[in-house]
Amino acid sequence: MRMTLEAFNTGLLGFLDASPTPFHAAANVAHALATAGYTALDERAHWRLEAGGHYYVTRNDSSLIAFTLGTEPLAAAGFRMVGAHTDSPCLKLKPNPEIRAHGYQQLGVEVYGGVLLNPWFDRDLSLAGRVTLELTNGSLVNRLVDLKRAVACIPSLAIHLDREANEKRAINKQTYLPALIGRALDREFKLESALTEYFSLHAPTLSIAHVHAFELAFYDMQPAAYVGWHNEFIAAARLDNLLSCYTGVQALIHATGGKPRLLVCNDHEEVGSGSTSGARGNFLESVLGRIAGDTEMLARTMANSVLVSTDNAHGVHPNFADKHDAQHGPLLNAGPALKVNANQSYATNSESAALLKTAAARANVTLQSFIARADMGCGSTIGPLAATRLGVRTVDVGVPTLAMHSIRELAGTADAIALHSALAAFFELPSLDVA
Repeated sequence: MRMTLEAFNTGLLGFLDASPTPFHAAANVAHALATAGYTALDERAHWRLEAGGHYYVTRNDSSLIAFTLGTEPLAAAGFRMVGAHTDSPCLKLKPNPEIRAHGYQQLGVEVYGGVLLNPWFDRDLSLAGRVTLELTNGSLVNRLVDLKRAVACIPSLAIHLDREANEKRAINKQTYLPALIGRALDREFKLESALTEYFSLHAPTLSIAHVHAFELAFYDMQPAAYVGWHNEFIAAARLDNLLSCYTGVQALIHATGGKPRLLVCNDHEEVGSGSTSGARGNFLESVLGRIAGDTEMLARTMANSVLVSTDNAHGVHPNFADKHDAQHGPLLNAGPALKVNANQSYATNSESAALLKTAAARANVTLQSFIARADMGCGSTIGPLAATRLGVRTVDVGVPTLAMHSIRELAGTADAIALHSALAAFFELPSLDVA
């Protein structure tokens, strides 16, 4: 089944708004899979997998792998795999965030990833994430939180007090970013008490003894929206890289045929992927090993497999076109961009590129090319990490994006569904062989 542009983007915007943190993104992907008939697995349990079965498993509540075994022998068919990441640069609360200063109550933050900081000022900010609770019966549970209302802002200093703000402004991450949540009243504000009150309203059956820890981040309350004279663009937070997570899961769900297929959505890519749930961890390798059954079968399967690493690409900014290689500057609404780097920041090679180009052609999707200027660095993806750990052929591709790593990014309305179509065709490729 192929969705219309309007239906696809309506789903994408809803997914972006409902996924303020990696925990929420993974939960929403899991819900889409369960609705489509995928069976949840538990890493701690024994797996009984059946040919043609559809399954998914999560780790740390923030990373997810979904797969269908297909009807063909695994070692000969190989996996058609798509990868993305659930995290985005943001401002995370510190463990003891409460700050009382000059009559105001603030919450201290730590910068997560390569955040473009200036756009975070003067925004209506809410809080979301995961909280680990101890119940009165002594058990520990994780629960997601999304306040869904503006509880904070980071006010700019008035231009009258900083006349050079528009010419040169360096942001001190420690002193400029504590978020204002109100006046410091006689009653001292404690986040633990506020979280307990939140759960008493939204999960009244929980008997909470103590809030042990939390992973909470601020996010912008402004919803995802169409932008442009003819609604040509999508403006939203976390397009990098929730757009790829959404296109990946929709392609997986709607792909047809009996080929083995897999989707991996890792956390912590924006900070180097070095975690149990990141691409440097063993999550994907562990799942594939359990599916294959032994090292011989796994090696043969990976030799016949291909991974498409999907992560947004830098689109040409019309005001800063000189930041791009003139021959390799992708435009919004002109198709996904193949990402190439001779120094292996991207894992694309001629063989893997040809396979994705073949799939894109079958879906009538035009691919662009992205390569950074030779005198500039480029971003990184999970592609080279997966290729290194698994020895699997990998190609990097992404939707061209403007304002990447800002609190609000911009992508083309036609590009996400184009990537979806290319990925669905990749899942359905009759062969991954290159002689």
